[in-house]
Amino acid sequence: MKTTAIIIRNTGSSYVARDASGAETRCLVKGNFRIKGLRTTNPVAVGDHVDLGEPGPDGVCYITGVLPRRNYIIRRASNLSKAAHIIAANIDCAVLVATLAHPTTSFTFIDRFLATAEAYNVPALLVFNKIDLLTDEGDDELLDAVEYLYRSIGYHVIGVSAATGRNIDSLAAYLKDKVALFSGNSGVGKTTLINALVPGLDLRTGDLSASHDTGMHTTTFSEMYDLPGGGGIIDTPGIRGFGVFDFKREEVSHYFPEIFKLSKNCRFDNCTHTHEPGCAVREAVEEHRVSESRYSSYLSILEEASAPGADKYRAGY
Repeated sequence: MKTTAIIIRNTGSSYVARDASGAETRCLVKGNFRIKGLRTTNPVAVGDHVDLGEPGPDGVCYITGVLPRRNYIIRRASNLSKAAHIIAANIDCAVLVATLAHPTTSFTFIDRFLATAEAYNVPALLVFNKIDLLTDEGDDELLDAVEYLYRSIGYHVIGVSAATGRNIDSLAAYLKDKVALFSGNSGVGKTTLINALVPGLDLRTGDLSASHDTGMHTTTFSEMYDLPGGGGIIDTPGIRGFGVFDFKREEVSHYFPEIFKLSKNCRFDNCTHTHEPGCAVREAVEEHRVSESRYSSYLSILEEASAPGADKYRAGY
């Protein structure tokens, strides 16, 4: 008899699935298991709804199928340029945890994550953690400016301190009844933040590297944790870079809302916003109506999408 369940843990070699009754089962995939049309390093991700076969004598089940995904977040695999890694599936919100100090999250990383969320139809939330460490002159103005930038584009932004508890209640209220992916660079305090949102969880946290001010990995696999007020958090290992996957060159501007909005005023319908005369986007950049950092991020993704072999593999929802 076939059972349907949701994947709540992915260790890389095995999975844990939870069925409608709340029972959890360790499960595996066969070596040749693939989802048609999508080449990834992980054919099954946390958040996937799957069909399970009958358990063996050891109680382990094999995953026999993955139900159609509502959405997912994906990035280019770090070790295989033509393959991708699905971070999580069937989520209500993609939460990027970033920091403006200790360590500093690059705007390029932020913009690549947000563009991917746009491309794969996932609402995004930008959380700036460690705001208690912004004590140098000008730090408050920097935080205000960055929050204003992303809010003016249309993104929801919350500044928090997992260490002091500041604005944790606001974040918890936003996440209520949502299944949220948490992602970010190592060292941004993602695990500490999850511990603050789920009392009693007590996930292990790590220290920053003293020499590089970067985080050392403590989360080694993806797992979903239940939120006390309803919903869940999918915790994922920290990542250093965010390689976008399967962005068609002519669609990149669609994933930058402020650029897409202005593009209707360009002289040419197929304007790439790089060199064409009568480009409303470049004019807006020059007049500081579009952020130079956002425009630079757009150009970097456009260049990547223009590379040979970049137009591959998004079939397979």
